[in-house]
Amino acid sequence: MASPIDLWVLLGALIFVVWGLRRNLSRAVLFIAPGTLLVDSEDPPDRMQVPTELATLARELERLGFSPIGSRREKPLFARATTYYDYANAPQRVFATLFSSRSGRPHLYYLSTTPGGGFVITASYRRPSKEVPGVYLAGALEGFPPERIYRAHLRRIEQIGSVGEYTQQSRLEVAKAWASGPGRSEIRQQNFQGLMWTAAILVFLAVALFGAAPYVGRR
Repeated sequence: MASPIDLWVLLGALIFVVWGLRRNLSRAVLFIAPGTLLVDSEDPPDRMQVPTELATLARELERLGFSPIGSRREKPLFARATTYYDYANAPQRVFATLFSSRSGRPHLYYLSTTPGGGFVITASYRRPSKEVPGVYLAGALEGFPPERIYRAHLRRIEQIGSVGEYTQQSRLEVAKAWASGPGRSEIRQQNFQGLMWTAAILVFLAVALFGAAPYVGRR
């Protein structure tokens, strides 16, 4: 018969596994299958309510000529959805998006679509920088004020040009096109660590179960 200490160790291991999988399994799935990310509209612009932690950025966007166009949800499998609050400056052909990170920090990025179906993204937070001529240009100015980042974004698209409509529906279509196109590699890059943690946790679980089996089977 297993001793009380062995049982407590096994219970602790199982609790750790459950905790670890809750934090990392959805990220592992996104790495393996980015197409499982569900993207959908939420509230229209007249019902969109920006949370308190994003209110200052929202006011700054309105000062820069942006108008709210509605919110959307992105939900990975086995995880809660993240809500994104979208704005548009149609004359300048730029979208802006606000959201809160997992740690609750406010994030902002600007996005424009270019002729030929390309994307230009300029963010206020650390994200992978990438350039594929004519298809994808992504970068960040971490810690800079919204207006400075916006001006940098306008300079980036000045030579490339930008196209498209600037409504809630068009923003949803852009989000889906990014996730199924050049965003796939970025989604994988962002979630690689989750895949490694999930693999390590499953190995740990297997070792714990096989190690405990002889003790549990004793009489």
